[in-house]
Amino acid sequence: MLTPILESTRARLASLGLVVGELRSRAASTGPARPFAAALEAPGLQVIAEIKRRSPSAGPIDLDLDAVAKAREYEAGGAAAISVLTEPDYFGGSLDDLVAVRRAVSLPVIRKDFTLDPVQVWEGRAAGADAILLIVAALGDADLARLLQEAHAAGVAALVEVHTEDEARRAVAAGATLIGVNNRDLATFRTDLATAERVAAALPERATLVAESGVADEEGAARMAAAGYDAILVGEALVRSGDPARLIAGLRAAGS
Repeated sequence: MLTPILESTRARLASLGLVVGELRSRAASTGPARPFAAALEAPGLQVIAEIKRRSPSAGPIDLDLDAVAKAREYEAGGAAAISVLTEPDYFGGSLDDLVAVRRAVSLPVIRKDFTLDPVQVWEGRAAGADAILLIVAALGDADLARLLQEAHAAGVAALVEVHTEDEARRAVAAGATLIGVNNRDLATFRTDLATAERVAAALPERATLVAESGVADEEGAARMAAAGYDAILVGEALVRSGDPARLIAGLRAAGS
């Protein structure tokens, strides 16, 4: 499933190359990024709450989701940061959601997308992103290192996502200090919390660690906290919840 998503992303990149100068100028005028990594390093298990309309694995989740209203509920519940999916073809996201959410809340916001080229880093920053996602499975070592450098130049944090011990080693070798372990297999889209528990052993103690996908309740949050994670990224469970603020509070309490 990853391959067609990346192909779709590359098709959109063609037009972005024409406006890279404009994106850099807009990014320079957005002001400093909010401290994403520091928000995750606060005491206790932190929650990155995600704005997510649909996905290849779950199908439609909430196609009429009000991104601003949902983000405000997340903030009220004690989320440390907001994740906004901006990939349009498979996840129903948009940069408009990112812009609107960033303006509506005081929390740091991460652009969740398939970042393959430096121009996307500047595009995200110009839209207000305080952090970007880099997926090791989608990048070669040289590209990963280059994108980490570009994120630093743009003044945004980079959450480097891994799925295996080998990818974890590659992330560390590239200089990543903010590392997410995705419990979802990108080939099958199945989730297994044992993935994050297993890969944790390959991650350095000095890194800030995020467990992504598969956490839907207090039991899962407690497992990720026990495995050494500083934060969890939760999307589908929060979007489907009738009271996301209460769920966030429960997840944080279970991991403390």
